[in-house]
Amino acid sequence: MITAALARRALFGGALALPVTARAQSAAEWRPRRTADGTHPMPEPGRRAWAEQVPAIRVGLMGGENEADRLGRFDGLRRLLEETFRVPVRLMPASDYAGVMQALSARQIEFAALGPSIYAAAWIDTHGGVEPILTIEQIDGSTSYVSVMLVRADSGITNLEQMRGRSLAWADPNSASGYLIPRFELRRGGVGVEPGQFFGRTGFGGGHEQAVVAMLQRQYDAAMTWASGVGDINEGFSRGNMRAMVEKGMLRMSDVRIIWQSRPIQNGPITMRTDLPAEFREDIIRFYLALPQSHPAVFEQVGRGTGAGFREARHADYEVFVEMRREEAAARRRRS
Repeated sequence: MITAALARRALFGGALALPVTARAQSAAEWRPRRTADGTHPMPEPGRRAWAEQVPAIRVGLMGGENEADRLGRFDGLRRLLEETFRVPVRLMPASDYAGVMQALSARQIEFAALGPSIYAAAWIDTHGGVEPILTIEQIDGSTSYVSVMLVRADSGITNLEQMRGRSLAWADPNSASGYLIPRFELRRGGVGVEPGQFFGRTGFGGGHEQAVVAMLQRQYDAAMTWASGVGDINEGFSRGNMRAMVEKGMLRMSDVRIIWQSRPIQNGPITMRTDLPAEFREDIIRFYLALPQSHPAVFEQVGRGTGAGFREARHADYEVFVEMRREEAAARRRRS
C-alpha cells in the first residue's frame, strides 16, 4: 500500500518512488510499447469480431475549451477510427471534467483522454472499472507536463509574491494542473490557497481555456493552466492549453507572463472501461501507437501540439493520484 508520505514524495516526479527491489522487478516485467521505438503500422481496415459487443465507439471529450472547437479538433480522429474499424464513431463532449467521469461510470463511452486526477477519481468511482492504456510522450521523451500561473504582461505583476491580495482563476475543480496540484504545491510552499488567505479572491473559469480568457478580459489578475514545459515558450511550448490558444489566435505569448510553475506532473492517460473485449483494447492501442507517424496532423490536433507520440500506461503510474484524491475526500469530510 502507498502511504501518504510516499505519495507526497512521488507526486511531482512523474514516477512512483518504489523501493529499489520492487522498482527493479517492475522494470523487468513492464515493457511499454512506444511510438518512438519504431514503425507501428495502422491496424488493417475492416470490421472486427469485437463489433458484436462494441457496435459503436463512443469517445469522451473533456471540457476545457468550447464545444465547437473540441468537436472540430477531434473530427479527424473520428473519421479515421470509422475508416479503420468500420463501425460508427461518436464524439461525446462533456461540459466539465466530472461529466466524462460520470459517462465512463455509466458505460456511456468506451474511452477518453483524461487528466491524471480525473482518472484517479474515475477509478475510485468505478471501483477499478477503468484502466489507463496510453499516455503521451513529450518531444524530449518525458511523460510529464507542468501547471503554470499566467498574468497579463501589462499587469505589473512579475512574481508570485505580488499576487498577494489579488484574484486567481482556477481551471476546474477536477483538474490536476488547473486546481489540485497547484493548490497542493502552493500550500507546501507556505502559500494559503483558500480565499482571503493569500489571494484576495479565487474562482473557477469553467476550464483551462475559459480561465485564461477570463484573465485576459481582466476578470481575474491571474489564471492557472497547463503546458508541456518543453519547446519554444513563444509558441506556448510544444503542447498544452497555451499552445492550442496561440494556434487558434486566442492568445499571444507576448501578452502574458508566467510567474509560477509547478514541478513535473505525470501526463494523464487515455482511459478505457475494463469490461470491453481485450481485442478491442489491443486494436485501440495499436491505432494510437501508429497515429503520430501515419497521421501526424490528426495527432497534433488531439494532442494539442507536437510530441514524440504515445506509450503504454498502467495503473501504477497513477496510484499517487488515487491516494491524493482519497486524502482530499477525507479532508473534506473532516471540515464538514
